[in-house]
Amino acid sequence: MLGKFIKSILFLLISFCFFTLNAQTVFKTSLREDVGPNAWRIIKKSYDLALKEKADYFLIEMNTFGGAVNFADSIRTLLLNSPMETIVYINNNAASAGTLISLAADHIYMHSGSSIGAASVVDSKGEVMPEKYQSYMRGLMRATAEAKGRDPKMAEAFVDPSISLKEYKDDGQVLTFTSSEAVKANLVNGEVKKLQEIYDNLEIKHATERSYNLTWVDHIIAFLINPFVSGILIMGIIAGIYFELQSPGIGFALGVAILSAILFFAPLYLQGLADNWEIALFIIGVILLALEILVIPGFGIAGILGIIFVLCGLAFSMLANDFLDFKISQPGLLMNSFLVVVSAMFFTVILIIAFGKNLLRSSVFTRLVLKDEQLASTGYTSGIIKSDMKDKIGISKTVLRPSGKIEIEGVWYDAVALGGFIDAGQQVIVEKHENYNLFVRVVEDSI
Repeated sequence: MLGKFIKSILFLLISFCFFTLNAQTVFKTSLREDVGPNAWRIIKKSYDLALKEKADYFLIEMNTFGGAVNFADSIRTLLLNSPMETIVYINNNAASAGTLISLAADHIYMHSGSSIGAASVVDSKGEVMPEKYQSYMRGLMRATAEAKGRDPKMAEAFVDPSISLKEYKDDGQVLTFTSSEAVKANLVNGEVKKLQEIYDNLEIKHATERSYNLTWVDHIIAFLINPFVSGILIMGIIAGIYFELQSPGIGFALGVAILSAILFFAPLYLQGLADNWEIALFIIGVILLALEILVIPGFGIAGILGIIFVLCGLAFSMLANDFLDFKISQPGLLMNSFLVVVSAMFFTVILIIAFGKNLLRSSVFTRLVLKDEQLASTGYTSGIIKSDMKDKIGISKTVLRPSGKIEIEGVWYDAVALGGFIDAGQQVIVEKHENYNLFVRVVEDSI
């Protein structure tokens, strides 16, 4: 009896050791959206975790109609250089950029009824882009097919309708395969109905499946890079800056602008879209606008450049580019990103015109900002300037850089320093006045 028990234990131990030694790990991830920054980020994180866990296979279950070429190329390169065996399981669609990614895998399987192909580069309206885009895509497809021992001419025909493959398509049409056609053409390994059939075909014994679980950070980043949300954040940036300039001191409006800017740029930076120079372009634009409004009288070059820099900094950050080279982005995205930014700015202006004054006077806003009250009893005026102010002598009550406050005969006025800077407490003389500003110099400088 004891002998049978010991034999049973030994058998179980041997079976366990055999199973453990022969078990193979398949790390799965999904591509069920347009190929873009979020898809690339999730696949890269999944791949890094698969490497860390020393998985034997890396499997992408795909259902995509395409996307941005630059992110598709990043995924392609990842698969081409992988020390793990790679599998793409096409579960419905692998169009355009999805075809490129599929060709980079060691093994391709298609679910019954799926399709692959139609990889011509098109714009957001579905219209075929010029030859320079097609040439770049043909090169990628051809090189990828050659790297994995697949027919490069067939890969090129997915992009170029002029490639003649009478056995598979009519001349003048780009190549698209159904699952059964792709099997007959020896492009894919097989047509399956479930994952287990892939494991059986590749003789993956005792497959242990692992996958990357999306975190709350992944969900937040995916939410924030949505164009509609980006537009709302842009409105927060513009409105926050405007209301901050309309209220004295530093208060809630500036906080809204800064928080909106962080929420706008941070996820785009993490996704590899926003670059340092694009963020710097936006910041320089804001500084130029602040100088134009607070320091430089009138509205000129600084203000115009500020608007252009802010507009471009926001728009360029929303799409991939190699320092103003937008060929690597999905066609049409540049116009779309500018449309999002301009629309957000337009609606912000409308809302400011409609509700700005009421908001500034609201009890909620006044409690959230640092507000100084300027009373007539303390020397402040409404800004009305008499016609006989020329050559009047006064005292600068604040620093003029170049604008600030001066006092003449017990009354405070807005003034602009003609010399560019006047320190507080200096004697000044009025040389001219325009609109509601006096233009002054230090008395010593006017002698």
